[in-house]
Amino acid sequence: MVSVNRLAMKIVNELIDHQEEYRIKVEKLSCGATIIDTGLEAAGGYLTGLKLTEICLGGLANCWLTYQTYGDIELPTIVVATDHPALSLLGCQLAGWMVKVGSFFAPSSGPARALSLKPKKVFEKIGYKDEHSEAVIVMETNKKPTDEVAQKVAADCKVDPKNLYMVLTTTASMAGSVQVSGRVVETGLYRLEFLGLNPNKVVFASGSAPIMPPHPDVGISTAKEEDALLYGGVGSYVIDEEEAKLQEYATKAPATAWPDYGKTSYEALKAVSFDWSKLDPSFFTIGKLMLTSKKTGKTYIGGKVNPEMLRKSIEL
Repeated sequence: MVSVNRLAMKIVNELIDHQEEYRIKVEKLSCGATIIDTGLEAAGGYLTGLKLTEICLGGLANCWLTYQTYGDIELPTIVVATDHPALSLLGCQLAGWMVKVGSFFAPSSGPARALSLKPKKVFEKIGYKDEHSEAVIVMETNKKPTDEVAQKVAADCKVDPKNLYMVLTTTASMAGSVQVSGRVVETGLYRLEFLGLNPNKVVFASGSAPIMPPHPDVGISTAKEEDALLYGGVGSYVIDEEEAKLQEYATKAPATAWPDYGKTSYEALKAVSFDWSKLDPSFFTIGKLMLTSKKTGKTYIGGKVNPEMLRKSIEL
């Protein structure tokens, strides 16, 4: 069986071997764990963001940059493609592990989740568990983890701390902005799974989303990046499912089904005092989905790309 941590380590080693080119910082904690800073103190950048996204995906997807026109504006855009949708998107990229140790907390993703089995229900559903001796975790945080944090993560992954690699990102960085937009296919699948789709029925998945200009305010930057998904994100999925179900999902899954569609994410978050748990579940999706039946080839399309809302978000 393929090991997502082994595959991700190939990308991690490339970053470590080319720190200056990727404008990152690498350091060792006293427990032996490795920290890779892609945007807290380091500059990072677009190319670092691509590698960061591929690490999040457990090395089971390809990502590249292009440029796309959205109405009267042009934005850099990330394209993501995977032949292992359930494992790479939900088993790795989903930020399903909230690491909390003392005052430190970080929504975390990456293949280390497949060692710690967090959350367990995801891995029970997709039927996967990694047993590699090295663990790679991606943490969204504004502060560096301590030895105590590293030791807890290593213990949960059942690896020696010296074999733990913690890749740090923040939404206020360029690499962070790239990797949030790089979650476009995962976000669409997350919504489909929420609506009842068995993720194991998804055979192939791809998509794209614009990369918003970073903002020094983490709250504003995060909201802009959510708008990139809500109003600019497109996902294409080939699914071994009945047409009637795909037609239903094409109506219910896109952002156009969100009751507050037409608001920026910043407006929506401000209305709930930035308590993400109070947002309607339909907020967590993408702008447009194309669902193709593997059985018949029939494609159902729902939602749209909304250039006006992207411009409104950029001007925040």
